[in-house]
Amino acid sequence: MNSSLNHFPTLSKGIVMGYVENCFSLEYEVDESLVSNISIIPTVGDQYVVMQLDNGKWELAGGTLEPNEHYMHALVREVKEELGAELVSYTLFGCFKCHSAADEPYRPHIPHPDFVRLVGYGEVKLVGSPLNPPDGEQVIAVDVVGIDEAVRRFEEIGRPDIAELYKMAHDLKNHIGYL
Repeated sequence: MNSSLNHFPTLSKGIVMGYVENCFSLEYEVDESLVSNISIIPTVGDQYVVMQLDNGKWELAGGTLEPNEHYMHALVREVKEELGAELVSYTLFGCFKCHSAADEPYRPHIPHPDFVRLVGYGEVKLVGSPLNPPDGEQVIAVDVVGIDEAVRRFEEIGRPDIAELYKMAHDLKNHIGYL
């Protein structure tokens, strides 16, 4: 597989969000001590799971590791909290290498100023409602849709980065060869 990001214009350049510059890479073998977050493009069969927060925006599932938590344990927890789901499988395919210009880390136990957010796709089994813990995002909807609908929802709210992650996961899952 060609490791080109040419088909993903937003991911192929740095993304600045607040104090943090994010650079996406298809290389995901990183120093585990730098991992602060993990994200998933969740699937149910050949469909994609999307979640909507109480602010009305669609968001990428996943989140920040708790103190001393392994990233796979964090992913299992986040899938349960945000989607009301059980993780069946997970395949890493990239990461965001991040640098923060903030004086302090987002949370005290997170690596700073450089850290990594892992990204992958995986099968989930929807078993209940999102847990919505008081200290996390409040999820108001979890939908299972086709890839085109998932991409449309993220593009519609101005999140081409997440739309491209869904497209990339779809391509990798279906062995489309330009990656």
